[in-house]
Amino acid sequence: MEHVLRQCLIALRIAERLGLDEQERAVVYYTALLINVACHSDAHEQAKWFGDDIKMKSQKYTTEFGTVRAALSGLGLIGAGNPPLHRFRIGLEFVLWGHRDVDNMIASHAALAQDLAKRLGLQENTVRAIGAAYEHWDGSGWPGKLVGAAIPLASRIASLAEFVEVAHRSRGLTGAVEVARGRSARQFDPKVAATLVDNATEILDDLDGVRAWSGVIQSEPSLAVMLDADAFDAALLAVADFVDLKSPYTLGHSGAVAALAEAAATALGLEPQTLRRAGLLHDLGRLGVSNSILDKHGPLGMGELERIRMQPYFTDRMLKQSTALAPYADIVVQHRERLDGSGYPRALAGAAISVPGRVLAAADAYQAMREPRPHRPAHSAEQAEALLRGEVRSGRFDRDAVEAVLAAAGHRVGRRREGPAGLTGREVEVLQLLARGLSTKQIAGRLFVSPKTAGNHIEHIYSKIGVTNRVGASLFAVQHGLLPET
Repeated sequence: MEHVLRQCLIALRIAERLGLDEQERAVVYYTALLINVACHSDAHEQAKWFGDDIKMKSQKYTTEFGTVRAALSGLGLIGAGNPPLHRFRIGLEFVLWGHRDVDNMIASHAALAQDLAKRLGLQENTVRAIGAAYEHWDGSGWPGKLVGAAIPLASRIASLAEFVEVAHRSRGLTGAVEVARGRSARQFDPKVAATLVDNATEILDDLDGVRAWSGVIQSEPSLAVMLDADAFDAALLAVADFVDLKSPYTLGHSGAVAALAEAAATALGLEPQTLRRAGLLHDLGRLGVSNSILDKHGPLGMGELERIRMQPYFTDRMLKQSTALAPYADIVVQHRERLDGSGYPRALAGAAISVPGRVLAAADAYQAMREPRPHRPAHSAEQAEALLRGEVRSGRFDRDAVEAVLAAAGHRVGRRREGPAGLTGREVEVLQLLARGLSTKQIAGRLFVSPKTAGNHIEHIYSKIGVTNRVGASLFAVQHGLLPET
């Protein structure tokens, strides 16, 4: 918790001791905050091969990249959480072809983080620094194009701060100094590492006493980026799109929920902008749940269900740290509550659930029904309507909220956009299935073509839209209105 906020403070303190000016510190600030913003984007693949994707990520801090120990540690996680025979099968599949899923995974994170930085309107020097944040001083990092001083200074500072924060939190001042000194001139810039080592007490000692969120806000150099209402909405949409990348089953979900909630709010005489923003924010807590649960095909166990029930709570805690976002928290936290008290996280019932909360709940439920899930295909519009009306009859959903959401859905023009980047109609179909996480073989079966033909389509798609993996293709599909199906 608060890892990124604390690493940002560490990075700024290092930058200050290096004598960076205000503009340079601003680049350090946003690079440190966004360095790992896309690490969830291939959580689907991470969970498929390694079990709990959140647990798997912790390995990067306990073993140094490129060492034999790190390689053995990674192999030991393959198929984690499954019976021995199943782990053996997953391991065999990984060796034969699955390793392609994780090839260049870290480089992909950097590229996607750059994309978000651009959508947030950050300056080009910040975008460049974010893209180089996984490079290593000795050239062994990702994407492996830069070495030594050619790596932007902000990247070098943010990279050191990331690892030092974890070492300090888990092993104290001594552990932080050991990491900086031990990886100097390999992973870290020796001058930056020496600055940390020489000033470790001043940089790290009071971190536990600082309220990270307010500390980071107060430390922003000259409040370099200010957003008007339109830019604020665009930023929320960018963040929502990135959160939805966590699973191929939720691509574009938040944006679609926001549109439904906004239209329903207008019909009910509520503030449409408030419901739209709540819709964009409602699933931030998904990041706190492993894809081994979110993408599980079978029934969930009690422990897994409890993790799911924490999702709105996580969102609520995130939003309430920000004075700008806190007003939406009380609506967002209610989107899984039900009128009969059977919802979560607080089991609210009846009048305890606000009208905006009821609208958001209906919009989220309807949109989820229209999307595929690991255990079922997407429902048709007619099926979703019937299911949602059934929830009203059962006393779980508010009738007026449901009717407003269904009216909003019924008045939207159903059409599929085709042709961005020169994609053919067939390539759009393949892209939609690929973004949903289907394998080449599954795509071939769904479209009644050979796996070779499906593979050729995928190669052509990647070439046309300028990406190299499913995650990049997924983001392209969302940004060009190809998902979700409507």
